[in-house]
Amino acid sequence: MDKIVVLDFGSQYSHLICRRIREFSVYAELVPYNITYEELQKHNPKGIIFSGGPSSVYNQDAPIPESKIFDMNLPLLGICYGHQLIVDKFGGKVKRANKEYGSSLLTIDDNEKLLSGIGESIRAWMSHGDEAESIPNRFKIIGHTESAKAAAIASEDKAIFGIQFHPEVVHTEYGTKILENFVLNVCNAKQDWTMEGFIDSTVEKISKIEGNVLCGVSGGIDSTVAALLIHRAIGDRLKCVFVNNGLLRLDEEREIETMFKDNFKVNFTTIDASQKFLEKLSGIDDPEKKRMIVGEEFIHVFSQFAKENGPFKWLAQGTLYPDVIESGVSKGPASVIKSHHNVGGLPDWLELDILEPLRELYKDEVRKIAKILGVPERLFMRHPFPGPGLAVRIIGEITPNKLSIAKIASKIVEDELIEADWYKKVWQAYASVGEDKAVGVVGDERKYGNIVMVRIVDSIDAMTADWTRLPHELLEKISNRITNEIEEVTWVTYAISSKPPATIEPQ
Repeated sequence: MDKIVVLDFGSQYSHLICRRIREFSVYAELVPYNITYEELQKHNPKGIIFSGGPSSVYNQDAPIPESKIFDMNLPLLGICYGHQLIVDKFGGKVKRANKEYGSSLLTIDDNEKLLSGIGESIRAWMSHGDEAESIPNRFKIIGHTESAKAAAIASEDKAIFGIQFHPEVVHTEYGTKILENFVLNVCNAKQDWTMEGFIDSTVEKISKIEGNVLCGVSGGIDSTVAALLIHRAIGDRLKCVFVNNGLLRLDEEREIETMFKDNFKVNFTTIDASQKFLEKLSGIDDPEKKRMIVGEEFIHVFSQFAKENGPFKWLAQGTLYPDVIESGVSKGPASVIKSHHNVGGLPDWLELDILEPLRELYKDEVRKIAKILGVPERLFMRHPFPGPGLAVRIIGEITPNKLSIAKIASKIVEDELIEADWYKKVWQAYASVGEDKAVGVVGDERKYGNIVMVRIVDSIDAMTADWTRLPHELLEKISNRITNEIEEVTWVTYAISSKPPATIEPQ
């Protein structure tokens, strides 16, 4: 299939470029900026995009791609820092400027090719502290703002473009149209990235592997879809194991067992390891340590099961593309946001090879596959649940009291959203509890109790998210139920931080 390769220079928006391109059925992949020319050639891209980034091209340690990549005779689009790289490489000059962050009016000077079909002006999202003071010879300005005279440029001889703004974010009007112009009209990429095609190619690849596969399933859509794809490919050579780690949603262990036995014809086993997990986590308050402990204990359990019920050659997991990016294993310049137990937490002593059939996909793409595979809607529309479970929704040390509060309060949040017909409208909803306490009044007595934080967000792929503007009456009902039904809770707060700068989960 045709592919667009995005070189990652460390922008918080880099992944969104891929995400937007995939929306019009063209495969896009994020790679490190320092990928070699030879390795990039192996990707056989139809076009290349340079992402934004926090660096300045004139700094000594600025990230610079191999020089030959500029001369691959492929369409090239530079965004923000990528735009400045193009200006600098081809003989223009980049200078320090007043930092511009937010929406600006972009006036279109040339509405052919890249900026075709978007009108005379649009609101464009800026996030930069440098700008082009002069553009290279044989380049022309195709768009400007009040503060950036060369906000969009194009080569007069080649299919090379630079834009100072970010078309990948929703704040830029017609941003997806600009990317579509580049990918479809400039690169002439075929729209052959479909989930039906992904299913066929993935099943074909997996069918060729040797040995039995052990798949850890959590009841979430990711591991469920991974299991169903593998089962379609190798049948009874797959064994699914659900591990109860004691950190699940209220009564979830029974729901998951019923779901698999009633809906899917796969080999399925449940292991209750809750006591082991909670013992390992006792006294631990550091979030990264909790994630790593949960990840390693999962592997211990799977490894022991494999030895007793094997032989198994593979351990399958529902790792997604955002997991890979956030865990830093994509080897780009972006810092590690958090370790995911199914990516960053794998120990060196693991004796099973890893099979991750979904690691190229975003969450909404997985849901499309689930629908194609016939997964009931009530299952694939469940809200995402973190691999380490409530370990990352309990701030500080995990105690029986906080664990009970998190389970019951989260169930109240979900039940009320379902009752108010809001559950399917939001991406994720839960209640978190930490170390903080506050004074409340119960009856005629003062009481010192726990604070519960309710977190509800809207998102598409979990890489960015915005807090949900719920009706005040619904928030009031959630709060009243939590304080009335959970004796230890005196206060309920609502988190109104978006991602970025926050993350969706508190830890």
